[in-house]
Amino acid sequence: MKLLDRIAIVTGGARGIGLAICRAYLEEGASVVIADIDRSAIDAALATLEIEGCDASRLMGARLDVCDLRSIDAMVASVVERFGGIDILVNNAAVFDMAPVLEVTEASYDKQFAVNVKGLFFTLQAVARAMVDRGKGGAIINMASQAGRRGEPLVSMYCATKAAVISLTQSCALDLIQHGIRVNGIAPGVVDTPMWGEVDALFARYEKRPLGEKKRLVGEAVPYGRMGRPEDYAGPAVFLASDDSEYVVAQTLNVDGGNWMS
Repeated sequence: MKLLDRIAIVTGGARGIGLAICRAYLEEGASVVIADIDRSAIDAALATLEIEGCDASRLMGARLDVCDLRSIDAMVASVVERFGGIDILVNNAAVFDMAPVLEVTEASYDKQFAVNVKGLFFTLQAVARAMVDRGKGGAIINMASQAGRRGEPLVSMYCATKAAVISLTQSCALDLIQHGIRVNGIAPGVVDTPMWGEVDALFARYEKRPLGEKKRLVGEAVPYGRMGRPEDYAGPAVFLASDDSEYVVAQTLNVDGGNWMS
């Protein structure tokens, strides 16, 4: 029970990697807040976890729009009121889009930076303030991407946002460690979630491929031999939230089946 009696917020926690992390944190003894913009998805996730036997008293759903600072503040306040504080934040909420450089729109640029960078940072800031006020330190985990380690021709804006996440992880970690708050990141590779259906369709459009071909090819290219699964990120997220990683600060851990080495 590596997270016994700790309080964790997982943004974008109603599905995919976020939900897998919520499930793992509950198994390790934490109380978990599923923070997501989609209220119906939150309710479905809560129902699923309760059916699986999770203690409802250790579960909370909170609608969160990371693009709205008032929504962030309200979510943090509601968690503190319910559980008395916050020990762990997983900044998992993100959006994806792609287009050739000559076709990137201002709307696409604004949306990706608003959610993936601005939203992540101000959620981190609000939670860190609550952690400092409480005086018990904490752990913050930012979900980056292998796309933040390199450029990709059709994914310029997404790559830029995830590179910013890695940079923010480093800077925030060096600032907040004085308060006992450890900030680290996880950089997933290609992960088989429902979002990959949308990604595959975009690649089919821009690379003139049949539907499903890009997903098959990227999976085959992973040295491990397959795409990642949401549960592949549960263990690393538990590690970075627990005392096992007490001396790990400002790092972004590649969890990608060998796709990227740094």
